[in-house]
Amino acid sequence: MTSTMTKTQAELAAEDPYLWLEERNGKEALDWVHRQNAVTVAELQGDPSYQGAFETALDLMTAEDNIPVGAALAGHVYNFWQDKTNALGLWRRTTVASYKTDKPEWETIIDFDQLSAKEGVKWVFGGASRLYPDFDRCLLYMSPDGGDASEMREFDIATKSFVADGFRAPASKSGFSWLDKDTVIVSAAFEEGDKTQSGYPRVIKLWRRGTKLEDAGPIFEGEKQHLAVGGGVEFDGDKRHVLLGKTIDFFTSHSFLRLASGENRRVPLPDDATDTAIFKGQLVFGVRSPWTAPDGTRCLPDGLYSVDFDRWIETGTFGPFETLLEPAHRVSFAGLARTQDRLFINLMDNVRGKVVVCDRTDKGWSLKPVGLPDNGNVGISHAEHFGSSVSFSFTDFLTPSSIIWSDDDAEMLQTVKSQPARFDASPYISEQFEARSRDGTMIPYFVVRRRDQTGPAPALLYGYGGFEVPLLPGYAGIRGRLWLDKGNAYVQANIRGGGEFGPAWHQAALKGKRQNAFDDFAAVAEDVVRRGITTAVQLGIQGGSNGGLLTGVSLTQRPDLFGAVIIDVPLLDMLRYTELPPGASWIAEYGDPSKPEEAAWLGAYSPYQHVAADAAYPPVLLMTSTADDRVHPGHARKMAARLQAACHGRTMFFEETEGGHGGRGDRRPQAAQTAMRYVFLQRALSTGPKSGSRFSENPVLD
Repeated sequence: MTSTMTKTQAELAAEDPYLWLEERNGKEALDWVHRQNAVTVAELQGDPSYQGAFETALDLMTAEDNIPVGAALAGHVYNFWQDKTNALGLWRRTTVASYKTDKPEWETIIDFDQLSAKEGVKWVFGGASRLYPDFDRCLLYMSPDGGDASEMREFDIATKSFVADGFRAPASKSGFSWLDKDTVIVSAAFEEGDKTQSGYPRVIKLWRRGTKLEDAGPIFEGEKQHLAVGGGVEFDGDKRHVLLGKTIDFFTSHSFLRLASGENRRVPLPDDATDTAIFKGQLVFGVRSPWTAPDGTRCLPDGLYSVDFDRWIETGTFGPFETLLEPAHRVSFAGLARTQDRLFINLMDNVRGKVVVCDRTDKGWSLKPVGLPDNGNVGISHAEHFGSSVSFSFTDFLTPSSIIWSDDDAEMLQTVKSQPARFDASPYISEQFEARSRDGTMIPYFVVRRRDQTGPAPALLYGYGGFEVPLLPGYAGIRGRLWLDKGNAYVQANIRGGGEFGPAWHQAALKGKRQNAFDDFAAVAEDVVRRGITTAVQLGIQGGSNGGLLTGVSLTQRPDLFGAVIIDVPLLDMLRYTELPPGASWIAEYGDPSKPEEAAWLGAYSPYQHVAADAAYPPVLLMTSTADDRVHPGHARKMAARLQAACHGRTMFFEETEGGHGGRGDRRPQAAQTAMRYVFLQRALSTGPKSGSRFSENPVLD
């Protein structure tokens, strides 16, 4: 008989009894969702502890003393703000001087609750592209449901109104940026011919004011199989560069400079160049794999390099390459940002943050560390491209976030915002350990627990492990109040596949090596049990998106290691993920199930295909969103249905009808989901199965 991993996608689809649940808005599928939601809401929101947990989560999410994180531009700090009164939020601004005070005087630009009430659409703010050099006009993004697809409208900040007969485009995954006040660069994803196979823009067009969007002329195209294209204007001092990009997949791309002649000249960097910036005539870049530059310079991952960009524009050839920053053991890049006169490099050193400030003179590069706190998560909050203001964030698991501000390129630093403590951190300790994975690799992880813990306690293990995304220490008041304060522990695993230690750490779990990430996570789980921090029956796990795949695999491969599993907005059917848009965009990460060799490794771990009727699975909670247009809700729906059909009645499912992949929009449903997760964990890990509930062994059939 043909094995699951060697069948074609058509054969798999024909055999899939839950294919109908992939119909995002199909009546039968939504009826199933509503029945599932009713059971889960009754069970979890009916728990006596739910209401208090919900109120705590909502209070903290919408607290008026939360830090208003903002970015400075032309004398103002812009901020998006949500609280209990402003559920959909305010886009607002204040002066830099006022921002530094305890009570800034905010000027509302757009009230999205008022706009939504007026237009009958729950608009979710998605950002704005402002027009140089006055920054008084913007191209405003608004999502009608919290998903990635957004409507664009031209907006006048000075008059606080949409521009009559201005630029406007319907909701899509297109991108827009200003070329000048009468021309917009459109990365188009409207019609099928405009889209890549992943549903993202394939064609870049120039749209002139006063003309129809459909009449915009193409200037650049990618291939159907590419991930996306994008374009915009980059300023380096008074020089303006029009840059166009062709993203081949998640980790490779081609960049082009559009010349005055209309020629699109490719910038001859390696396909996997990363961390690029243009600064004082220099093109700064890193690489994901070793590359020998034309002059013989050896460029290595986790290093940073530069070359004379102005010379290349004039001559078409690169001159000498320079090493800006040498690679170092377990040090990797978290990002680059620049002000008008300085370049800032955000680094991670053994999963702890630091920032280096760089200058460029006739003598070359000069570097020095920014005097920020040690042993925590340090990030660059903003860097004013056309000025000299820059701000940094600092936090760790037990230290509330703060904003450290400078108006002079980090010469003088001032803490201007500090979030109040949301729980008493004095009884707790944050520790970093290492676990030995199956292949011998040492995997770092953090544990936050009570200092006086003398025996095993319920613990929540969180992981991600994909797409070069690092998991860094961070303060979470809700976690403190609803989890730590109940005597529980929190564990955060820095498994391979993430970006904690640069490209090599990610590549060690790429495609056919994915099992390494799952083994790493299991190794951390075993290690916290071995150390006596928790026991297997007291250990819950949680992950979202790619982390949802991680927890789904952990459920099916090692159910003995865990007492509860939360699977959020997940990928779970890895043999059909490319058929659920925009799944094809992740082939560079996971592999292509249409190719037999790659289907073999995908099928070896794909959770949906590995649900077993005779397995002793712990309680499971799957959560997703109907409006999620990044990871299709069909993954979570089908997994829940298959688990329940296999008589695993301790499986619960909940689907929010709005909010998209990241849960954007109204905080109330976000608070409700958060409270339900903690109620689920507390019940599963602190008490035994309850008769007649989904924590019992009796399945609830639909």
